[in-house]
Amino acid sequence: MSPLAQLATVNIDCATPGPLAEFYRTLTGWEVTYSDADCVCLGDGGPIQFGFQRVEGYQPPSWPSPAKQAHLDFKVTDVERTVKELVALGATRPEFQPGGDEWVVLADPEGHLFCLAAAD
Repeated sequence: MSPLAQLATVNIDCATPGPLAEFYRTLTGWEVTYSDADCVCLGDGGPIQFGFQRVEGYQPPSWPSPAKQAHLDFKVTDVERTVKELVALGATRPEFQPGGDEWVVLADPEGHLFCLAAAD
C-alpha cells in the first residue's frame, strides 16, 4: 500500500521553545534545524523532526488524567541513570508510575509526559 503522506514533524506546544528544545536536544542528541522566537526544530538528518512551538497561555497536561492525548516513548541503555540526568535538567518523575519495571514516566520541564524504557 502506498502511503498518502510522510510524517515530517511532531510539533509540541509550549511556553518557551528554546529551553524546551534544549532539554530534548540533550535527551536525543539531535541538532537544531530551525530556530526563531516562536519555534525551534530539532532533527538528526532523518525524515522526522521535533518542533517546539510557542503557544500563549500554554497549560501542561495533568497526570494521571484521561485528558492526556499523546506522549513520546524513548529507549535508553540505562533507565535509572537517564532518569537522574533528566531530573537534573528539569524533568519531574510523577508519583503515578503504571509501567512497573518496564518503563518510567517523566514530565519534561513544561509538563509534557514521556516514557523511558530499556533498549533491547
